[in-house]
Amino acid sequence: MSRVWSCLHGTLAVCLGGALVQTAFAQSDEMPRLGVGFSVGTLGVGAEAATSITRHSDVRVGFNGFEYNTTTSKDGISYNGGLKLLSLDAFYDYYLLGPFHVSGGALLYDGIDGHASAAVPGGRSFTLGGTQYFSSFSDPITGTANLNFNKAAPGVLLGVGNLLPRNGRQWGIRFEIGGVYQGSAKTTLNFTGSTCNGQFSSCQTTASNPSFQSSVQSEQSKINKDLKSINFWPIISLSFGFKFK
Repeated sequence: MSRVWSCLHGTLAVCLGGALVQTAFAQSDEMPRLGVGFSVGTLGVGAEAATSITRHSDVRVGFNGFEYNTTTSKDGISYNGGLKLLSLDAFYDYYLLGPFHVSGGALLYDGIDGHASAAVPGGRSFTLGGTQYFSSFSDPITGTANLNFNKAAPGVLLGVGNLLPRNGRQWGIRFEIGGVYQGSAKTTLNFTGSTCNGQFSSCQTTASNPSFQSSVQSEQSKINKDLKSINFWPIISLSFGFKFK
């Protein structure tokens, strides 16, 4: 994490250093003051507003959101849920050459998360943490699964285009690619109901079954281990904007 922050700070230092030099020669009356736009990309669909700092730099804030739902099954457990994209971002754009720019900033609020409801019909077998169980007819297994990231994430972007064109045009377009560092995802699993032996002659609630709770923790740890190397959320974005004179 410290290396990512160092990289981000270095990028911002270069951008801000150039901005200070440019400010000394900038003519404020030639710089656009406000641009608004909308975007679509891997953060969802969003809206943003930008203002110029110097002839070669802008600052912008944006809001993004989207939700995707699906149904799937794993090891006999049916999951009905999806991925929610919700974020608030702020970036400083420094234009190195014409429309080409580098941007440093962060998701000030990272609300990207996964959620699902889980169910196993009564009488069905399922596997959790490598152990087989049977869902009770009278008290079938249900549950929830959640996937969460850190609530703030620094990022770096490279792009071409500007929502605040430094010419007479009022319409602008921008394409960017990069990513934000979210840290390792964390998964939580919770189940209620009862499990039975293979003959359904003896059943026990999940809350009073230490073996089942151990299986839940084992499955949760396995998922978190698999996700440990996924620290970055990729950003690919296309934006269209309007500059006010």
